[in-house]
Amino acid sequence: MPLARPARAAALFAACSLLLAGCGDTKPSGRNDGKPSVTLRNCGHEVRVETPPRHAVSLNQGTTEILLSLGLADRLAGTATWTDPVMKGLEKENAEVPRLADNNPSFERVLDAGPDFVAASFVSTLGKGGVATREQFEKLGVPTYVSPSDCAGKDNSSGGDGSRGKPLGIGTVYGEVRDLATVFGEKERGDRLVASLQRRMDKATAGLDASGVTLLYWFANSDSPYMAGCCGAPGIITRALGAKNVFDDTHDEWPQINWETVADRDPDVLVIGDLTRKSQTAESAAKKIAFLESNPVTRTMDAVRHRRYVLLSGQAMNPTIRTVEGVERVAAGLRRFGLVK
Repeated sequence: MPLARPARAAALFAACSLLLAGCGDTKPSGRNDGKPSVTLRNCGHEVRVETPPRHAVSLNQGTTEILLSLGLADRLAGTATWTDPVMKGLEKENAEVPRLADNNPSFERVLDAGPDFVAASFVSTLGKGGVATREQFEKLGVPTYVSPSDCAGKDNSSGGDGSRGKPLGIGTVYGEVRDLATVFGEKERGDRLVASLQRRMDKATAGLDASGVTLLYWFANSDSPYMAGCCGAPGIITRALGAKNVFDDTHDEWPQINWETVADRDPDVLVIGDLTRKSQTAESAAKKIAFLESNPVTRTMDAVRHRRYVLLSGQAMNPTIRTVEGVERVAAGLRRFGLVK
């Protein structure tokens, strides 16, 4: 989406200054509800929040679901960029929050919501070519935050989905939960949410040994498919189960790999993204499976012949709190297929 046009920059700055000073129930400067200001180091930026946000905007589904899970729907002025239905159990809270756009909104649309804090899951969302840069928001006095899972040990400079120098751990996702809870002055809620996620991880993997089982993760696109490399959210799932990703020899986050190479790797199980967006070919699991079972290159693969499919939301395949859901579902699938010891 286009960024703010230069001819309107001064007008936007002035309008936003007024908006941020007197918007709705946003607390005025100098008051902090009795809670100290928060300063975080986040993806190379210093983030200082003087008072817990009251009109936050979340620009990606992953951060939105964290904030909703923390019980902060009443402090969200808008959300954007959705690949899936909202996480189960959060439907009522999500319905209370305005959706600015299904994909990236314009900078102007976000400013119209009167944000006092902006969060995103991806560096690209708050970078050049995204909604706006972090600097553009910060010049207007709006603090910004990006999921540390998209920058810790990750190189986004090459374009695309980036590459990782080292494997991402679930602890980085837990760190994001704690960061956001602290920013909103709700540290105890963050601790409780992390403890709940940890219990779910422990339960899903208890007594499971998937050593020797090979997995492939297909996110989107049938023409030039995006498959998971070694070290993002699918890596968290794979390592938690003790299995092996057939493309763990690439550090690219989501490399595009031809079907001949996929068939040659012949994984035991196909983990398939079940997306509701419509920006790529074969977004839904049903369309992906129809392709796999009709394409002459893929239909003879062992996992296709035995229909060993595990369906995941797009958010479970991104580094979010729903990656825990990914561990649960893949673990259940491996047990169902009789592939674990």
